[in-house]
Amino acid sequence: MKCPYCGASDTQVVETRLGEDGTSIRRRRRCAACDKRFTTFETAEVRLPLVVKQQGERQDFSRDKLREGFRRALHKRPVSTELVDAAIDRVLHKLLALGEREVTSRYIGDLVMAELKRLDKVAYIRFASVYRAFQDVDDFRDAIRDVERGGVETEAAGGSAEPA
Repeated sequence: MKCPYCGASDTQVVETRLGEDGTSIRRRRRCAACDKRFTTFETAEVRLPLVVKQQGERQDFSRDKLREGFRRALHKRPVSTELVDAAIDRVLHKLLALGEREVTSRYIGDLVMAELKRLDKVAYIRFASVYRAFQDVDDFRDAIRDVERGGVETEAAGGSAEPA
């Protein structure tokens, strides 16, 4: 590790502690050349998988896009921000737990549908109507029957992953 003061590469670790949040390591270092001390933090780099769109295009995963999908479906619905954040965290956790480098956008959509079904039935129907491209009233009836039965048709809810 180079010294931020003089640029020398000969530094020594003086003290190591677990970070306050428990997910990082804090190290106090001393430069052998200028004798100044500085702090570094070490954290695990967690990479979410690439998203494979329906046309085969690959994109970086976007937490903002995920949040926007929830926001649109839940527009004017009585669901707290904390519940939405928890649902997003569950989707992210499932994606990380897959350990795959790529996942299909369809799989992510299925995860979102499963979470929306738990949060708010109206939001679930809204999202499903766009996500599954409902063509007529019968598609809405089928989705409403599914909600009333309490069934979960999504692949994600059934536990099968659809990595690319």
